[in-house]
Amino acid sequence: MSRVFAALGDQHRQRILLLFEPGERLNVGQIAEVSTLARSTVSHHLKTLRDAEVLLSEKLGKEVYFWINKSFLEQSLRNVLSYVEEST
Repeated sequence: MSRVFAALGDQHRQRILLLFEPGERLNVGQIAEVSTLARSTVSHHLKTLRDAEVLLSEKLGKEVYFWINKSFLEQSLRNVLSYVEEST
């Protein structure tokens, strides 16, 4: 859980996540193209998000495509909400 919140705590990673339309898969180049960040910086942020399981990825040819791990994020946030509700 702490990795999720650490990954989501960075404003650049939050902006990257907001680029994804529902069900959309994007590669580093597509994200860097619409970002103010360098491609290498985008790659670093994507790795952090993937390591935290916020994003999933798949290599197709030479490109790696990323997408939001919706079920994992939903469950993580439900767990937090349950904890908050139980402690009030």
